[in-house]
Amino acid sequence: MTKTCTDLFRVTLLGTGAPPPVLDRFGPSTLVEAGGEKLLFDAGRGALQRLHQLGIPFGDITGMFLTHHHSDHVVGFADLWLTGWIGRPWGRRTVPLKVWGPEGTNQMAEHLPLAFATDIRVRSHSYNAEGVKLESTEIEEGVVFDSGGIRVTAFEVDHGGEQLDAFGYRIDFNGRSTVLSGDTTFNENLMAHSQDVDLLVHEVTHGMGEGLERANLERIRRNHTTPEDAGKVFTRTRPRLAVYNHILLFGDATDADLVPATRATYDGPLVLGEDLMRFDIGEDVRCSSFTAPA
Repeated sequence: MTKTCTDLFRVTLLGTGAPPPVLDRFGPSTLVEAGGEKLLFDAGRGALQRLHQLGIPFGDITGMFLTHHHSDHVVGFADLWLTGWIGRPWGRRTVPLKVWGPEGTNQMAEHLPLAFATDIRVRSHSYNAEGVKLESTEIEEGVVFDSGGIRVTAFEVDHGGEQLDAFGYRIDFNGRSTVLSGDTTFNENLMAHSQDVDLLVHEVTHGMGEGLERANLERIRRNHTTPEDAGKVFTRTRPRLAVYNHILLFGDATDADLVPATRATYDGPLVLGEDLMRFDIGEDVRCSSFTAPA
């Protein structure tokens, strides 16, 4: 039976990459469609292009949730916000954008309109002025969104030695659930919020370089989760499906190495995420790749 917009629970990976400016994996961003609402989590580079590929105008987005303020997770925000205001098929936003995120979110929402004040002034003559407004809320751990049967719960994660707040999110709808890890090391709090979820989308890093960069790469690696540790997370939380996202590789490591490395600690269902891969959550979790209409 075909799902209606009110009972659809779909997670689409808009971008599965990290800071490297590659073309096959855009920056981290995830779309969650539930109960007729469309929620965005993070806004890495290319997020608007991926939404446009899906045929979803930015005007349809209910709100934006940020995991943390590293640039690879927010660098696409200005493009979504401003280009998404333009009254063309990819935009058409006519109401303020609600943004939830950690400390620094209010500052971003206050100063971005100042940085783009000239553009906003000029375009306000052509487009609804409400559509370019930002309404921000800085969050703490707990329920941050509860509307229309959709509950979004933020929980603290550990982004290693980085000096910033970082959150993961759990989304519950219609008796089903998904967790988005955000950037984190092996984390007990994430596991506490992920027990028996339907879909667990988790970051991963693998490989190591040599020479002068090794010390820096070792630092970066300590801020993320190796496949072996991610496997321990999956084994302890028992998701119906685990998915890798925010894929960060060093040295000679490749995508093909990730699943075999995880099998040392986890033997359950696991998918290597790709841009525009989507997951429909119901009696089972169905994975498919988006194909643009001819």
